[in-house]
Amino acid sequence: MAARAKKKSGGFIKQAAILAAASLLVRFLGFVYRLPLTNMIGDEGNAIYAGGYYIYTFLLILSSAGLPAAISRLVSERIALKQYRNAHRVFHSALIISTVLGIFFALLLFLTAEKMAVLVQSPDSYYAILTLCPTLVIVAIMSVFRGYFQGMHTMVPTAISQIIEQVFNAFFSVYLAWVFLSVSIPEGMTKNIPLAAAGGTMGTGIGALAGLIVVVFAYCLIRKYLLWRVNRCKQPYEETKGELIGKVLQTAWPIIAGTAVFSITNMVDMAMVLRILVNTGFTQNEAEILYGQLSGKFVTLTTLPVTISTAIATAALPSIAASVKLKEKKQVRRKMALTYRVSMIISVPAAVGISALGPQIIQMLFPSASDGGMLLTVGGISIIFLALCQTSTGILQGIGHIKVPVVGAILGAITKVILNALLIRIPAINVLGAVLSTTGCYLVAGVFDVIMLSKLTGTRFDFMGSFLKPVIGSVAMAAGAIGSYQLFFELVGSNTIATLLAICVAIAVYGLVMLLIKGIVEEDLQAVPGGGKLTRILKKLRLL
Repeated sequence: MAARAKKKSGGFIKQAAILAAASLLVRFLGFVYRLPLTNMIGDEGNAIYAGGYYIYTFLLILSSAGLPAAISRLVSERIALKQYRNAHRVFHSALIISTVLGIFFALLLFLTAEKMAVLVQSPDSYYAILTLCPTLVIVAIMSVFRGYFQGMHTMVPTAISQIIEQVFNAFFSVYLAWVFLSVSIPEGMTKNIPLAAAGGTMGTGIGALAGLIVVVFAYCLIRKYLLWRVNRCKQPYEETKGELIGKVLQTAWPIIAGTAVFSITNMVDMAMVLRILVNTGFTQNEAEILYGQLSGKFVTLTTLPVTISTAIATAALPSIAASVKLKEKKQVRRKMALTYRVSMIISVPAAVGISALGPQIIQMLFPSASDGGMLLTVGGISIIFLALCQTSTGILQGIGHIKVPVVGAILGAITKVILNALLIRIPAINVLGAVLSTTGCYLVAGVFDVIMLSKLTGTRFDFMGSFLKPVIGSVAMAAGAIGSYQLFFELVGSNTIATLLAICVAIAVYGLVMLLIKGIVEEDLQAVPGGGKLTRILKKLRLL
């Protein structure tokens, strides 16, 4: 029994590692292409890009965001009970839902594009919004295939499709932005920033189409086996497509609602930031530049480290759902504890490190648009609470309490709106108020989810292993990063070289301190990309 449990846990960890590795690469590629894009279109272009993208994201959430998690859970539960025909019917039912919703919201976005742009106080986002309409249909269909594969406990097709999607996205976003930059230049401008931003968003659709082709191809490869398994399956009850469509929607809507709250908050945030900044003395152009720093730099950099915790939560959902269905209480608690621990071991040092070297990182990455470093210094801590929120949401969805994160998201959104209204209007704080409100939003949502999870499962949050030890390691790391940066900068006089070397020192210090205080154990390492190889090296060095 113990060996079986270990094997199950190992499978969950392996799938999490696969998805985490792919997600890291995807985030890295996404981050890399934003560098030339930002250097081309500037902070003003980032604001226009964000205006279109936030509206698209909101409608994408309504059309498909809840489907992968819902399908993953429903398919995993049925496969755990060997109900393969019902599991396959979940997939077919979800395809019907996604296609209908994708087409509906794509048409809605196309018909209301101009009004949507005005709604977020960014009329120049009109073209960016138009280019994203077809992407709603593509991503909606692709989400069903990814959810089906995840429900079968294989993250490989999802991982490969994400990488291919981002490669195409990165290339075409930069290329099309460059092409449109000099097309029909508006009067008073030296380059067509609105059209260039639209070129950037157009790359999103091309990337999504490439990702869809990959998952459809992967499905075709195993379709024969799936149908063979379905045909020989004997199950006590066969669910109809009508029943399953109802169950998919019933499972998906709370997930959609919770995600939609944060998406609406982003749109409200944009409108509030721009309006309040203009009302307090900034011009529209100055307000857009400040918001561009917030969306194109702060949001991009602070969401990068959360990639791993998001991937682990995604992999944990079907695994925990299957254990719940099989009534394996010990496995559920074990997977919960591991998911939290790995998430915090990665997120806490990322938050502290980005705060410690915020201005230096911005200067290194955006040499021609280097403002905004203070946003990272002040708001880096939000990474911890965002990771906590996402990890808790994945676990709650896995154990069937899908409505709890919705309440947490609403509480967080209310907090953000209140703090925005209070802080942004203070001249000395201005756009930093949005950063502080973001931290408050995720703090409230994350803590609420953790408290509710503890009450629902009777499992206490491992404060020492999941939080206090990473904080101790991160404090030592921050001291090493700041000290080494000063030393290297004096020696070489280059911010880029000094920052890169300081980051290397920071990683080494954090890893060593965590090993010495036993903040990292073998099971934690197995959950991250390359963990097996790293475990063998550390054992040879007698550090593990």
